[in-house]
Amino acid sequence: MAPFEEQSLRDIAERLRREDPGLTRALSEHDPVRPRRRHRRWPAWALLVFAVAALALGMVLPHGLLVATGLVLVGIAANLFDPLPPKRRAR
Repeated sequence: MAPFEEQSLRDIAERLRREDPGLTRALSEHDPVRPRRRHRRWPAWALLVFAVAALALGMVLPHGLLVATGLVLVGIAANLFDPLPPKRRAR
């Protein structure tokens, strides 16, 4: 392996040690821990089904407010599928 590749791997390993010492410890002990909270997606799926139904109904019945509501709810549901919510900045 080239020296610059080794250095970049060392940099990545060092950053991992700084950002998540628990994961680093678990990986060194060969015992990865499970995440505390599993990302549940059923509310996102339920909202998506409701939003698509509202959108379809708004298109069948020419009702602009129902179409707009369906589009907004589809956008919210799509945002709920994001597996990693943004981290809060430390102030």
